[in-house]
Amino acid sequence: MSRPLRIEYEGAWYHVMNRGRRSDRIFEDRSDYRLFIDLMEEITRFWDARISAFSLMPNHYHMILQTPRGNISRCLRHLDGVYTQRFNRAHRLDGPLFRGRFKSILIDADSYLLQLVRYIHKNPIKAGMVNDLDQYPWSSHKGYLSKTREWDWLHKDFVLSILTGEKENRVKAYRRFMKEKDSEEIEQLFKRKKWPVILGDEEFAGWLRRRFFEQKRHPQIPESAELAPELEVIKKKVCNYYRVDESELMKSRRGRFNEPRNMAIYLVRRLRKDGLRTIGSEFGLSGYSSASTILQGLEKQFLKNRRMQKRYETLRKALIIGQTET
Repeated sequence: MSRPLRIEYEGAWYHVMNRGRRSDRIFEDRSDYRLFIDLMEEITRFWDARISAFSLMPNHYHMILQTPRGNISRCLRHLDGVYTQRFNRAHRLDGPLFRGRFKSILIDADSYLLQLVRYIHKNPIKAGMVNDLDQYPWSSHKGYLSKTREWDWLHKDFVLSILTGEKENRVKAYRRFMKEKDSEEIEQLFKRKKWPVILGDEEFAGWLRRRFFEQKRHPQIPESAELAPELEVIKKKVCNYYRVDESELMKSRRGRFNEPRNMAIYLVRRLRKDGLRTIGSEFGLSGYSSASTILQGLEKQFLKNRRMQKRYETLRKALIIGQTET
């Protein structure tokens, strides 16, 4: 069975992490760390990846990279795969080294790039490995302080240019930035068991929905399902459109066609693919068969009532694109 695909596009930014199987060490000695850094440099040359930050810890790594070619899966397959082969050969081991495929968060660089660079570079301090970042040799922190050609492959100039437009003061600006506390949002993000697929504001999420939600939503790209609007967002949009209170979505009267309620149920089913049992519970239905009856009934209404179908299309478009028109 083929592996699920990821959301990829030219110029995308990602936060990437992978961990050793059973939290085992993935770096045993200096040569392992050095090998991994060499392989990171390799993917910047072979596949045009732009790595802006990394931190290599004994049993996991963090990385921020941009993919001008939209090829994160290809880049990380080479990095993790080749490293595993060479690590096993060096230490006379066999089998998987990592827990599984790498985790990735698609990030809105305009809002979160700087915060993530700082968070990643501070990892060794948070883990109690050093008291001073300058003491830790296996992160890109020292690359930000260095002016040697050894670090030319690190995509740091873009990050530094955000901090200041004065090239001669970039290192000072970076050091000041690193002394600031991490945001509470970023701290809480990485404490969660399940990370979000995207990290960005509603404008960024809306752009992703327009580009990926409908065109690429299928079982092979499970990440695209994360772009579906939240149930509460659908309810609110429907209520605003029909100018009704949310309590109207819970009302069921025999012989009365409740279009706002039925439309909300239909949108939840079509956009979120929620199960009938879940829909029944959310809208106070007696059972999943009632939800099915409403869905079938509305589809029949669409065939007879073009205006109602147009209202559905207006709401669907507004929810996917994030527009405010009603």
